[in-house]
Amino acid sequence: MRLVVKIAGALLESDETVQRIAQQVVTLAQAGHELLVIHGGGKIFTATLKRMGIESQFVGGLRVTDRETRDVAAMVFGGLLNKKLSAAISLAGQPAIGISAADGACFRAEPMSHNEVAGGLGFVGYLTGVDVEFLESLWRANLVPVASCLGLGSDGELYNINADHMAAACAEYCRADRLIFLTDVAGVLDDGKVLKAVSGADIEELIRQNKISGGMILKLEASKRALAGGVREVRIVGGTRAGALLSAANGAKGPGTRVTPMFDAAETKVASL
Repeated sequence: MRLVVKIAGALLESDETVQRIAQQVVTLAQAGHELLVIHGGGKIFTATLKRMGIESQFVGGLRVTDRETRDVAAMVFGGLLNKKLSAAISLAGQPAIGISAADGACFRAEPMSHNEVAGGLGFVGYLTGVDVEFLESLWRANLVPVASCLGLGSDGELYNINADHMAAACAEYCRADRLIFLTDVAGVLDDGKVLKAVSGADIEELIRQNKISGGMILKLEASKRALAGGVREVRIVGGTRAGALLSAANGAKGPGTRVTPMFDAAETKVASL
């Protein structure tokens, strides 16, 4: 099975959590699954910018990225966090390789438009292509690719890509069987309870009622894209829960939320935490 696993940046702040996730990645890889791991790092990125005296500005949940901010993104995402995660997976027993857009031009991007102006958010991009043959060569070599959320533009510039959007696009381009979002919350919440299943129609209603916001809206929008692009299943699960990744990857009716094109009435929709 081909899996795209997106790991929230908040989960990378705890070495213990990183090690637990890495061990689950190893278990899946050694069972024969092809994994592409994509990570964020927003909180650590923001803290690094603050230490450097660089203020962050957000528009619609996306960080406005000037050249200086982009350069820090390349250092934090493509450097520190990427190598920390790939090292943890390798030390847990399965060789992993950290990659970013610049490596073989494996992830291509174009600047995102804002107010109908291309590049209106600076060096913020959207994914336009994935070198799937390159990734397949890594899988054949029994390597787990760990990708930072950067894309290479046709202008030779690196672009910062929202990690949720990148994961969904990669899942589509790679024809993944399953897309899994590991987050720092238990799943999609409604009044403190985890929704076991959410459909496209449910997403619009949750947004309208202001029951979800910020990063979860981005994850659900990304989930809709992945499903529309042919990904068979999307799961949103809490990454700190023991065995959460294994349960989501194996399709078990375990923790978290399953995102579906249409709600399956045979399922219980809401379950308590």
